[in-house]
Amino acid sequence: MHLPSLEAFMTARPDLGKGPVLILLAEDLVEVESTLAHHRAAGFATTVLFAPPELTLAAGDAPLIRVDHDTRALGAMERAVNAVIARGPGLWMAYLFNAEYLFHPFAETRSVAEMLAFHTEERRDAMLTYVIDLYAGDLAAHPDAVGLKDAWLDKSGYYAQARKDPARNWAPMERQLDFFGGLRWRFEEHVPWRKRRIDRIGLFRAKPGLELRPDHTFNDPEYNTYACPWHNNLTAAVCSFRTAKALRTNPGSRDHIATFKWRNSVPFRWNSQQLMDLGLMEPGQWF
Repeated sequence: MHLPSLEAFMTARPDLGKGPVLILLAEDLVEVESTLAHHRAAGFATTVLFAPPELTLAAGDAPLIRVDHDTRALGAMERAVNAVIARGPGLWMAYLFNAEYLFHPFAETRSVAEMLAFHTEERRDAMLTYVIDLYAGDLAAHPDAVGLKDAWLDKSGYYAQARKDPARNWAPMERQLDFFGGLRWRFEEHVPWRKRRIDRIGLFRAKPGLELRPDHTFNDPEYNTYACPWHNNLTAAVCSFRTAKALRTNPGSRDHIATFKWRNSVPFRWNSQQLMDLGLMEPGQWF
């Protein structure tokens, strides 16, 4: 199905199936096909792709709802996600940009649907994901810093701070933290303060009235927590070239970056075990 606008999507009310649903926003034309293929293999049953009209795709075998959308406009992702939420109450969903790849614990042997079924049994309706920056090791060969076969990540340099509640005299919020690290930390002089966090509630179950906010949190505080009150819960990781791509294509930062590699760079092996070994996602109580 190909719809000409977000308004047409709302009017058409397309069938989203039984989930899980991937919401993918293509900010540009980079690695859209590989992003779709990765998540098709991960087990997403339906994809809603918001993309510029000039994007050309090969025919795929998974259900794809394509919506023409101004993906570079301010608030483009929030409008897209909230529109899909309104059409799929009760369904598990994930939202990503192109050149971002979701990994969950034991992804090589368990589908995202199996993982979410377990998470639901733990009475959780959302899952914290860390956005882990990927970057090409050789920027001469990959000027936009995107290279699937030459992908690197930071093995350390991540930290968390208490999230403060302005409505309660800046008291710490219960089971909520702000996470930092990666390229947004190492090249912070090129990243606005409000965009330096790397935490995202990347997986969630839609319900009436739920809304995604511009800071990647939801209007339901419990959705923004990293675990339930009783024990640790699963977390996942979004391995993303998005920040590296932005730093290399933005004229204000491009000429200041000769390489993203440093002493704590390691090759990305494209598997969940490496991410768990580095502490970049949590298997929780899942055995």
